[in-house]
Amino acid sequence: MWFIFLSILISIITSILVIKFSNKYNIFIDSDKTNKPQGFHDKATPRSGGIAIISSLFIFLILPFGIKILIPSIFAFISGILEDFRNSLSAKSRLILQIIAAFIAIWLTGAVIQYLGLNIYLPYWVGVFFTIFAIVGLMNAINIIDGFNGLASGISLLIFISFAINSYYVDNIELLEINLVIIGSILGFFIFNFPKGKIFLGDGGAYLIGFLIAIVGVFLSNKYSNVSPWYVLAVSIYPVWEVIFSIIRKLSLGQSPFKPDRYHFHMLVYRVITKNNPLTSLFVNLFIMPFIFYSTFNAHNSIANIVTITIFIEVYTLIYFYLYSKDKREGNI
Repeated sequence: MWFIFLSILISIITSILVIKFSNKYNIFIDSDKTNKPQGFHDKATPRSGGIAIISSLFIFLILPFGIKILIPSIFAFISGILEDFRNSLSAKSRLILQIIAAFIAIWLTGAVIQYLGLNIYLPYWVGVFFTIFAIVGLMNAINIIDGFNGLASGISLLIFISFAINSYYVDNIELLEINLVIIGSILGFFIFNFPKGKIFLGDGGAYLIGFLIAIVGVFLSNKYSNVSPWYVLAVSIYPVWEVIFSIIRKLSLGQSPFKPDRYHFHMLVYRVITKNNPLTSLFVNLFIMPFIFYSTFNAHNSIANIVTITIFIEVYTLIYFYLYSKDKREGNI
């Protein structure tokens, strides 16, 4: 258990230093004055929490498999931290760095999605492209739900706790240790992010966490036949479906799916129900928790996880349209 305590300590110390350094020299600052659809903070805040998380991950250097995850993680982190620092990294440059991170991860770990469950297999080369797509997609999915204090980090903690439990079940102690390091690194940041929002994940932190979820999940389901790939999708279904639903919603309205707006699920929860930043994160995390809990203890069962995914999508969609219609009646749309 010293892995988790050391990673928490490193993350806490780094978070304190980053907060002081960012505020003193006015770098990595997310201004409260900019008119961004996803901005819900009322004071200038450092958006460099990813630095605390990546710093803790250097514990991976003492774990043989951890090193194979650390190297591509650095590329995933860079794809976002440069944007946090200069706000000028093009979408194309970010995408290239993310694809590089995904490719290196596949090369070093051998984690490729080939088995889809239900006796469905993909050819290796198709699996490689599908895995790269999944990794890059999840990186951006976590970034999309990073809108309130403790939202993305809270959901991610639930996912990695689930991964840790199943790493223990399959008796892979090193993978368990890797998950504990990741949990500790996020927890150290979480202390300063929730509820007060003294520091934000930023793109660097969000992309990094999304990458870690993807590569650990892919490896777990690829390595062990009693871990269904549908389990990995089920525990991460909230950010994944948020992206898919947002694309469908925007295209149906004739809008660009890449243009940010004010109508994501967590934003509607904030305006219609909680009207409070940390309470919004708590509400969404409590909503997601039963789905992750059920899938965690049915990781071997593809059918159970497909049903879980289907129920989540139906419940999410019903709640979304209820909140959307109420928000419209209140004149916010």
